[in-house]
Amino acid sequence: MTRDERRQVLESFGRAPMLLSAVLRQLPKKMWLYKPSPDRWSIHEIIVHLADSEASSYVCCRHLIAEPGMAVPEFDPEKWAGTLGYFHQSTREALEIIRRLRRMTYNLIATLPESIWVHTLQHPREGEISLEKWIERQERHVPAHIDQIKRNYEIWLGTHPPRRAAARPEGHPARSRLVPLSAELC
Repeated sequence: MTRDERRQVLESFGRAPMLLSAVLRQLPKKMWLYKPSPDRWSIHEIIVHLADSEASSYVCCRHLIAEPGMAVPEFDPEKWAGTLGYFHQSTREALEIIRRLRRMTYNLIATLPESIWVHTLQHPREGEISLEKWIERQERHVPAHIDQIKRNYEIWLGTHPPRRAAARPEGHPARSRLVPLSAELC
């Protein structure tokens, strides 16, 4: 990866919490607990998962920089979601964790010397990974879950169609509170 390519990946990595928040603002909170099926996560669970993942990634990144060659423990999202009571956790606090930890990690890695980008560690599923490969993987994580959130919303809309607005006097068009998700935000 060239420096310019890395800079683009890094900028995308840094923007992810803002993109997530922008999409979430378009969705009615009443549907955040909706699960498309028993084996799929709700938007609420996705948000809490992203906070846990961000915390795990925060530590992993620092190991890559300060302790290259180290083996890191596996982060098992299903196990964490099943045992940490995601349903009872605050999405507001989870979003704040995502925003703060991502900002701290972005600020740290944006100023690293070239020599650090080849540092590696032992990942339980992926084997040896470099900081460069790590940032590429992390850059895709939040956008992948944004796509999952959008799919949940579309499925929810299919099962909860918007109510028809009451007739309005001529010249006063009705405004729907549910809007299609903007593709420009992602």
